[in-house]
Amino acid sequence: MTELFPASVVGSMPRPPEVRAMVNRGETDSPAMDEAIRQVVALQEAAGLDVVTDGEWRRLSYIGVIAELAHGFEVGTNPADGRPWTVVRERLELKPGGFIAREARFLREITRRRIKVTLPAPALLGERLWSETHSSAAYPDRRDFIRACVPSLRREIELLADAGVDIIQIDDPHLCLFVDPEIREAYADPDEAADFSVDMVNELVDGISGPTIALHLCRRAGARARGEKDHKGGYAAILEQINRLAVNHLTIEFSTPGSGDMSVLAGFRPDLEIGLGCVGVTPGVIDPLQTVVDRVEQALRHVAPERITLNPDCGFAPGSAAEVDLDEVSAKLRIEVAAADALRRAHGQAAGPS
Repeated sequence: MTELFPASVVGSMPRPPEVRAMVNRGETDSPAMDEAIRQVVALQEAAGLDVVTDGEWRRLSYIGVIAELAHGFEVGTNPADGRPWTVVRERLELKPGGFIAREARFLREITRRRIKVTLPAPALLGERLWSETHSSAAYPDRRDFIRACVPSLRREIELLADAGVDIIQIDDPHLCLFVDPEIREAYADPDEAADFSVDMVNELVDGISGPTIALHLCRRAGARARGEKDHKGGYAAILEQINRLAVNHLTIEFSTPGSGDMSVLAGFRPDLEIGLGCVGVTPGVIDPLQTVVDRVEQALRHVAPERITLNPDCGFAPGSAAEVDLDEVSAKLRIEVAAADALRRAHGQAAGPS
């Protein structure tokens, strides 16, 4: 990226009721869905973003997308909360590849902006989709299931690179759990568990060239919007693992007090681009422009401007059935772009076109 402070989203955008209804009816490849995605891309372009996504609107859930890539899963609805529920029941067998790559090809056709496409990390799938009750007959050990997820995800990454995707982002809230002292205490060897998560990501991307390879260290900002646990702890707890990641770009949250001090950025590998979470995603709360600018200026005490891109803390859809106002999201993105323009002026680069 040649301009300073390019602005993007992390991945998901909130789905209006009619889009959720199409997904639930299995109409993800319909002309109506194509038109809906054109509209959500146009919203991002109108806000002035440099990097856009399709909002992940064709997916039943952002982790359940693995069931589009491999056989062996049961897909249904969690009776506890009504959200989509996916669990591994049988040994995985690859489906014909290309579900995520088809998303990418359509996105590439409808925008001239840089595009980002997201995939879940293997260890995240192990945390969420393996159950001792339901999965042990197929995979007695959770890690065996995690390893089995790598080939289908790796194949999709190769197809995404061929499709001309600019940024391939792997979402890994599981690795970021190890910033939390309470979570670390629950593991006999938390560093070894975090190392395993990194090893699985590195297997996914080894030898991939062309696109920027990003990893989103999600602290579950979306989960907080649903009232779930807020994980505290600074990134220093996993600094060694961060620096072992075979990625070009790290997308991280810094809009909440629990994220820790930004001085940790000075310890990141010097070749690692930082996607700075500087816009909060909590529904009903819109950060003022100066607050967003100030967050980036804090990061600039530790990282050169050329290494920083701007993004929200997390995806804007905290769950597949979340009610989040698209107009509010548009306002947040416009503030993010205005912050990027202000920072370019302050740091010696003229503002780009809106």
